[in-house]
Amino acid sequence: MIRYILRRAVEMLLTLLVASFLVFVVTEFSPGNVARKTLGAFALQSQVDLLYEKLHLNDPLMVRYVRWLGVLTGTVADPLQDPALKLDFKDPRGDRYFGNFGYSTMYKAPVNDVLWDRLGNTALLAGLAFAVIVPLSLVLGVLAGMNAGSVLDRALSTVSIVMTSIPEFALGVLLVAIFVVWLHILPGTSPLDSHSGWSIAQQLVLPVAVLAIYDAGYVARMVRTSMAEVMAKPYVRTAVLKGLPRHRVILRHALRNALIAPFTVILLQINWLIGGVVVTELVFAYPGFGRMLLDASLFGDVSLIEAATLIALFVATSTQLLSDVGYRVLDPQARR
Repeated sequence: MIRYILRRAVEMLLTLLVASFLVFVVTEFSPGNVARKTLGAFALQSQVDLLYEKLHLNDPLMVRYVRWLGVLTGTVADPLQDPALKLDFKDPRGDRYFGNFGYSTMYKAPVNDVLWDRLGNTALLAGLAFAVIVPLSLVLGVLAGMNAGSVLDRALSTVSIVMTSIPEFALGVLLVAIFVVWLHILPGTSPLDSHSGWSIAQQLVLPVAVLAIYDAGYVARMVRTSMAEVMAKPYVRTAVLKGLPRHRVILRHALRNALIAPFTVILLQINWLIGGVVVTELVFAYPGFGRMLLDASLFGDVSLIEAATLIALFVATSTQLLSDVGYRVLDPQARR
């Protein structure tokens, strides 16, 4: 198992390296040169030409990528913080440290001062939503799967399909109309401002509810399918015919095998909860990671886009590694 984890970790690092090169290439060849995108649309052409020369942006692509990677890993000093450029780009961590993503032209601050706060807000939202999605989807999926073909199964399946079919923005508007406009018991936005008259917990209720309702139905359908297949296996029927209590058959024999396939699906929801909740964050004005990435894309903040993309890729590859390891733990055949 240790050898497998090490091999998968090396593959993850190689994937991140290739992905970082692709991200660098895409941002480099986007409209406008890097000097213009760094200084902004209102900078003088003479300033752009000076920065273009100082940053050696006429070097070959691979040379510029290695230099950018050196700044990111802390082996090369950040050229944008050179006092000779007079850009006033200052980072309290210095000009050479691991994880230096550069300077955000949209927020006029180092990327690390912006990125981690927004990522922390999304992690809070994702963690709460995940804590609701997993038990809710497991209960719905297991109940439907162990009673496949029954009225209960059809009812729960219908509820799951309805939950999944409603888009996030429509579900958000519906919940706002009920709990904000009609009942007046929850805020309509979630800026995470404790001085807004609503507590942080109250501001999180509607965004978490939208994510949980939208995603739990999909995961429940996966669990239901797997549970129904396991309940039809010969060893489960044999255990029932031997007179074992039904709850013991389900908990000891069926449930673990039924969770093998949905386990990967459940962990992959972390990727969506971190980088794919832009719509929910926009509807509720939530200061999260996805909304920040959208604003950076619309503004053309190259450094922030590169950093956010790499973080999202790291989360995706990490959850994939966890799902592969967990799959081998749950399934003895995979270990062999």
